[in-house]
Amino acid sequence: MKELTTGDQKKLLLIDDDPNLILLVRDYLEFRGYQVVTAGNGREALDVLGGLVPDMIICDVMMPEMDGYAFVEQVRQDPGKSWIPILFLSAKGQSQDRVKGLTTGADVYMVKPFEPEELVAQVESSLKQASRLIHHQTKSGSSAPTIQVPFDVELTPTELKVVQFVARGMANREIADELKVSQRTIESHVSNMLGKTGLHNRTELARWAMENNKA
Repeated sequence: MKELTTGDQKKLLLIDDDPNLILLVRDYLEFRGYQVVTAGNGREALDVLGGLVPDMIICDVMMPEMDGYAFVEQVRQDPGKSWIPILFLSAKGQSQDRVKGLTTGADVYMVKPFEPEELVAQVESSLKQASRLIHHQTKSGSSAPTIQVPFDVELTPTELKVVQFVARGMANREIADELKVSQRTIESHVSNMLGKTGLHNRTELARWAMENNKA
């Protein structure tokens, strides 16, 4: 008998080009009470999102046609879906890989192989956080909670340029082309700004920049 209480029938979108991993993870999450919709790559997942708004997205990084980075950037630029928690699954576990995943817009970065129980714990934690934000928005009557950042944060002139492009919804590679530098340089600037502000991802960084007239 399936455990139907843990997931409370939350809808998850699972994206991976490995059918064996899809089968394993889907079965485990469905056993825990979640509804799971699957896609084989980012482009297929965008088609799924055209008719479905999941409570959370679990996404592989390296996939054909459209990888996880490009997919997440697309989702974060869609006002109707930018709030969805995203968990990256990747075989790459180096520090720079984690930084790139988080600065691209993922909320959680997990390295393969992983324990199914850890995945469930991360999913439940992310869903609870999203629920708290929604509750706060409803209670306060505002469209989004105020971004809390230390008052004495100072950005360099280059960081100001980068954050202005981030606020316009441009991807890291587009900003790199605009400023004629490498994409890794832009990722480093975004990472530095996240460290200074204590924010979690590009979406929060863009909101903070707009709310404080930096973009």
